[in-house]
Amino acid sequence: MKKIIIFLALLGVAAFAQNAFTDKRDGKKYKTVKIGEQVWMAENLNYKMKNSVCYKGNSSNCQKYGVLYDWDMALKACPDGWHLPSDTEWQTLVNFTGDTEFAGRDLKAKNGWDKKSNGTNKYGFSALPGGSAGQSVAFGNAGCDGGCWWSSSTAESEGMEDGAFGRQMNYDHSDDETDTDSYRVDRYYDTKEVMFSVRCVKD
Repeated sequence: MKKIIIFLALLGVAAFAQNAFTDKRDGKKYKTVKIGEQVWMAENLNYKMKNSVCYKGNSSNCQKYGVLYDWDMALKACPDGWHLPSDTEWQTLVNFTGDTEFAGRDLKAKNGWDKKSNGTNKYGFSALPGGSAGQSVAFGNAGCDGGCWWSSSTAESEGMEDGAFGRQMNYDHSDDETDTDSYRVDRYYDTKEVMFSVRCVKD
């Protein structure tokens, strides 16, 4: 009986495998996590580039949430051996962790979101609401209430030549206890000039 309990405990621990990586460009260290067959950075990228920004211009926000990049920057931001995930690679992650309706619950960090919107962090992805910047508002909800992450895939299929796809995780502002909006990971697209967070995936 004791062996069975130990085996079940190990299964719970093995929901994800975490490691670490050092970006040789600036010496910053990142947690990494293997989810399914993919290896992701378990933190938003915090690599400074020309014209990249910290949320609300506060450097402490870069330490917590990573840097915000427009799409052209995002394509070049990941270090050697890593890349900006495609729309398909994002969908692979979402499918593995609970599909669109529920993946957010297990990909979000346990703390750092608003009230009911915190997650379980079941897979060690530790998603945080890094906000956005650009266009009609200097910082905040440029079509994204919570956290948005770029993909490398353009949105020309949606008739938006100057757009690209990403993924969005929301706050739950509803008073309805049965509302599951904060569990979602939505496929999202916006103009390439808007600044969002970046998660890199291993080549």
